[in-house]
Amino acid sequence: MSAVVAKAPTKATKTDAKTNTKTTKTDAGNIYIGIGGWTFEPWRGVFYPDKLAQSKELSYAASKLTSIEINGTYYGSQKPESFRKWASEVPDGFIFSLKGPRFATNRRVLAEAGDSVKRFYDSGVLELKDRLGPVLWQFAPTKKFDGADFGKFLELLPRKLDGRALRHVVEVRHDSFCVPEFIALIREHEVPVVFAEHGKYPAIADVASDFVYARLQKGNDELKTCYPPKQLDAWAKRFQDWAGGGEPDDLPKVDKSVPKKVPRDVFAYVIHEGKVRAPAGAMELIERVK
Repeated sequence: MSAVVAKAPTKATKTDAKTNTKTTKTDAGNIYIGIGGWTFEPWRGVFYPDKLAQSKELSYAASKLTSIEINGTYYGSQKPESFRKWASEVPDGFIFSLKGPRFATNRRVLAEAGDSVKRFYDSGVLELKDRLGPVLWQFAPTKKFDGADFGKFLELLPRKLDGRALRHVVEVRHDSFCVPEFIALIREHEVPVVFAEHGKYPAIADVASDFVYARLQKGNDELKTCYPPKQLDAWAKRFQDWAGGGEPDDLPKVDKSVPKKVPRDVFAYVIHEGKVRAPAGAMELIERVK
């Protein structure tokens, strides 16, 4: 079984000789949509069937979504066998993103994070194999922008390990990052910044690499679909704009320059405080970008 990964609308199709199925010829990137984690008791009977064994929750979630952001890696190291197990329980085409460890980002001098970054990758992350997506490096809301030190941190992030290209994304949560110097820095290193839809943290929609990462954090658990239909439609359109190489015209940017139009993969996660309806919101978005 393969995960159904959406692409932006295209015009031409061709038939795969091996599977006799029609595939889309496109210059757009893939769109992956999901939630944060898969273990959450209030999802039982709402997202998960009542009698579903807890050991089957990941495989069930992966059958409905196209990606999951793993949060546990932020708090502590996981074992190689855990990564192998998770990879084995999801279909082809499904992607995990991982939070990098807090020990690397919650420090005064980011340039000294090298050992923490190395330990993270030595813990078995690559056992996810082709299910491994971006690693999210999240910074505290109190962390202010220091161009020299932040640049040193970006230099510590490995671009390739064991022949595999790696992707990194940063989530900054202090207004001091809303400056052109920060955008220039992440573009130089090709490490994008999270677009955070949040009531408090800065929203930065400047693209910086061949992928975009969005975290939608204003969902409403009183709505069965998490967001109203018009908002879901608007987000689906933004994802398709990004995937096709463009940019949404209704999101805030720091640098007003127009980057080169290139296809971009999109990773989007519905993550809000209550999160009961997050899976429903993610599934609604997946349907809209098919």
